[in-house]
Amino acid sequence: MVTDIPPVSEKTKVKPRVLVVDDEYGPRESIAFTLSKDFEVETASRAKEALKKIQEQEYSAIVLDIRMPEMDGITALGELRKLDTEVSVIMLTGYGTLLTAQQSMVSGANQYLRKPPDIVELIEAVRKQSAETKARRHKARMNREMEKHNEALKKEIDQAEPEIWQGRASVELVHDLNNPLTVVIGYAAILRDEAKSLAEANPGVQSKLQEYTTVIEKAAEYCHHLSENWREANREQTDAGPVSVAAVVQEVKEVIFFNDASIKIEGSPDIVVQGTRFELMRIFQNLIKNALEADASELVVTVKSGAKFVHVTVVDNGEGMTDESRKKALRGGFTSKSSGTGLGLSICRHLLAMNGATMEIKSEESVGTTIELAFPAISE
Repeated sequence: MVTDIPPVSEKTKVKPRVLVVDDEYGPRESIAFTLSKDFEVETASRAKEALKKIQEQEYSAIVLDIRMPEMDGITALGELRKLDTEVSVIMLTGYGTLLTAQQSMVSGANQYLRKPPDIVELIEAVRKQSAETKARRHKARMNREMEKHNEALKKEIDQAEPEIWQGRASVELVHDLNNPLTVVIGYAAILRDEAKSLAEANPGVQSKLQEYTTVIEKAAEYCHHLSENWREANREQTDAGPVSVAAVVQEVKEVIFFNDASIKIEGSPDIVVQGTRFELMRIFQNLIKNALEADASELVVTVKSGAKFVHVTVVDNGEGMTDESRKKALRGGFTSKSSGTGLGLSICRHLLAMNGATMEIKSEESVGTTIELAFPAISE
């Protein structure tokens, strides 16, 4: 075991690896030289050469020209995404047309720059996208670990007696703690890395540290509530009160799902229901997680106020379910995922019932799922 770790210096610090792909020698080498101070740069003159390199090792960012012979950048991007879904890709277009930019973003690019790129803009773009790649890779590793834990947990559930309430409560606790704990671990790692760079006197670091710390504190607070809720499971709910549904969903989006842009929220934050903030967070955590794991690229949560009920719909464009699967999911204990526990909807139904609310599921295979929640309106 290593006990003495030498201080990190400019000579020993590992630079992020960047791949520059351009068929033109001059622009390719110019970009490589520009980035060489802050990054370990490799180059490729053809898309096929680049794809071979990507198969052999990971990169922090890829700078890819759109116009190339044999295989253009848009086609190469599609093949690249089959090999690495997490690496950031910056597209270069010598034509600067909106159409090519849109094509690249739809195909999975993270950013595009006009060619030849401005030096400062290029360096800042690669720095930003390299950092985002690092965060995505870390999150993916944490998710893989959680999937392993979930698989082991599922086996334990199959062997356990589901009638034992205390055992089930423990399982539900572990299930709901997975997501916020992943966030805590992920942001803690990012925070640690950012702290190391303080010595470079980057003026934006301080605000980043504050942002990450806020998210960590919220996720930790959520974990604390879950553990306390389990420990004092038989206590009366004395902390219930008016809660903004839209505000709760927004907090879940930011704290649990890294502010995922695919999650949309519609409805006034002034619409409230009688309940407990953390219990509502658990409900929407599970509903959103199920949708994203069903490969939904867009999820819309809509909050509307009615005379007798507050109606909340969660609509996604994921894989959807057959009618038989939908019925099994409503009964609880059913999952179509190899690493799933089948507890998510059961937890939602339990918590909704505690708040006097109901849930209905409509789903069509290959189209998506709509979940309708109805909370009793608060009387004046």
